Amino acid sequence: MRSLILASATRVLLPLLWLFSVFILLRGHNEPGGGFIGGLVAASGVALYALAFGPAAARRVLPADPRTLIAIGLVLALGSALISTLGGGTFMTGMWSSFAIPVIGKVGTPFLFDIGVYVVVVGIAVALVLTMAED
Repeated sequence: MRSLILASATRVLLPLLWLFSVFILLRGHNEPGGGFIGGLVAASGVALYALAFGPAAARRVLPADPRTLIAIGLVLALGSALISTLGGGTFMTGMWSSFAIPVIGKVGTPFLFDIGVYVVVVGIAVALVLTMAED
């Protein structure tokens, strides 16, 4: 049985949860937060959507398949670790750009790693939730 109240609230909450997850990701660049917590918040929005509209509708809301998200996140995280070795440094040494972005600040390999973690966590958590919801 579908709940009209849950469906209506979910249409409003999903974009807010995704926006809040990006805020947590960006905040974690310099303060507590980051990719893991932000990814969990984004995945909780998809879980709420799956409860309200079903797992098939939740899959349509995602920008990509959860397995694709996991692969993209792993490539981003590994790429951020390898950038320093290409520059002559050691593995996973932090490197930063010379310019600052207004809201974020100086972007570097730790931020790229955080984005990779964010995408991996979203992919794994959504895959878990949707698999359980389909059964």
